[in-house]
Amino acid sequence: MTQLKVGMIQHACSEDLASNLETTINGIRAAAGQGAQLIVLQELHRGLYFCQQESVDAFDLAEPIPGPSTEALGALARELDVVIVSSLFERRAAGLYHNTAVVLERDGRIAGKYRKMHIPDDPGFYEKFYFTPGDLGFEPIQTSVGKLGVLVCWDQWFPEAARLMAMAGAELLIYPTAIGWSREDDPDEQERQRQAWITIQRSHAVANGLPVISVNRIGHESDPGGGEGIDFWGTSFAAGPQGEFLYCASTDEADNAVVTLDLARSENVRRIWPYLRDRRVDHYGDLLKLYRD
Repeated sequence: MTQLKVGMIQHACSEDLASNLETTINGIRAAAGQGAQLIVLQELHRGLYFCQQESVDAFDLAEPIPGPSTEALGALARELDVVIVSSLFERRAAGLYHNTAVVLERDGRIAGKYRKMHIPDDPGFYEKFYFTPGDLGFEPIQTSVGKLGVLVCWDQWFPEAARLMAMAGAELLIYPTAIGWSREDDPDEQERQRQAWITIQRSHAVANGLPVISVNRIGHESDPGGGEGIDFWGTSFAAGPQGEFLYCASTDEADNAVVTLDLARSENVRRIWPYLRDRRVDHYGDLLKLYRD
């Protein structure tokens, strides 16, 4: 397969989990109706981004994998003959939780999962309270539509994660995301942040000669702790292996876009820009250090 149609489901979320699932399913159906073979959902699409505060009650939102969401999405994948990348709050055991992306194959089975490796802990993004860092490494997931390098949100800022996925044979990089603006920042700073987010992911496409799919949510979500909340900036996008935009959604509208990737271009681009050939692995030992003092 060289031509791959990818659906990107961007939408707002509410406290109503059933309504969110219905919105997600409707988006998947719309993308499948446009010919999508692979459909990517945004990070933690079942509900609100609960990490704005630290609350033990939020652990009730977690579910096992396999579990209710993978059963529902697996049945839909089988019905529509599509591969789905979902993002879930995984309950692995009592007191052990992960931010996990799971891939549903076209026959409904779980093709594989990725547990978020880089866990942020910043105002409004208190993820270290909820998520144990992943233990599955940076391993692409083999599917009927290709070898998927699935990462999650904060992972998108780390070139090491993208490189390791590429080195393991990923054919595209996928980033389910939940990121937005603080209302305490002025418009110029907000736009600098959004552009930095776009640029770093396009750079992963360039540096690895691979397409990138990034799917974010939209809408304002208030902070239960009384803060300003987050305005999620949408901008779900697809980039080709030279970082070129193939599609970019708006900052504030729901979107069920479908974009066509030419996976054969990665081979051609890597022949022109052979980064993997010219890597000096004999001099990269210091990358294993946290910092060079």
